[in-house]
Amino acid sequence: MRSQLNRRQLFFTYLALILVALFILIPIWELVYLAFEGGIVDRPTSFHFFPLKPTFSVFVEMWNRAGQNITFLQALRNSMIVSLGAAMLSVTLGASMAYAIARFRFPGRQLGLFGLLVGTLLPPVALMTPLFLLVRTINIQSTLFALIIVYTSFAMPFAVWNMRAAFQAVPKELEEAAFLDGAGNFITFWYVDLPLALPAIGIAAIVAFLIGYSEFAMGWMFVTRSEQVTLAMTISGILVQGSRHWSLMAALSVLMSI
Repeated sequence: MRSQLNRRQLFFTYLALILVALFILIPIWELVYLAFEGGIVDRPTSFHFFPLKPTFSVFVEMWNRAGQNITFLQALRNSMIVSLGAAMLSVTLGASMAYAIARFRFPGRQLGLFGLLVGTLLPPVALMTPLFLLVRTINIQSTLFALIIVYTSFAMPFAVWNMRAAFQAVPKELEEAAFLDGAGNFITFWYVDLPLALPAIGIAAIVAFLIGYSEFAMGWMFVTRSEQVTLAMTISGILVQGSRHWSLMAALSVLMSI
């Protein structure tokens, strides 16, 4: 009786895993299919596992002209600058803020943490107006640095909370031993706390990088020149054109994923 129950549980477990795998893999395969099926200009009306007219011409077209007046390499360069900039700035500011919150006691500490938590609950559209006013005030609108500032503001709450937990997990005895050897606060932070918190710092950097690499809706508000757009913004730009070339969007998505 027990063996039959175990077999049933195993069967339904495998069935559920197969369904989840299909749910994830079929859209990815369909994306690859659309990229190599160069004849689809309007919305696809049928499903096929393999391209009927396989071609690489769509990839060549996307490589030479990903958007208006911009090539794929130029859009990729913009994406890398924005994503890496947001990751570096989030880690730099987030690590110092997280360490201060984890190790020091000062007025407004809990209120600041609560404010960061509330910031993660707000929809991005709620931050559009204040961020736009900030960017315009410091006169960096329509620049890649403006996008770095915007995406850093989105990544900072997670970075601070994540790294704060990592710094709190570092034993205070290690810091006290460093202090006894004559190390100051910064030396202790740099050589003791920071190396032990590297996994959390890496996670925060990856999250910030992905935010900058994949976000497109907010980007159009802060960038107006075509030579400043990122890959994600280029894909969304194809959607608003009169002719929705789904093969072009799929090819650009595949290149962006690689």
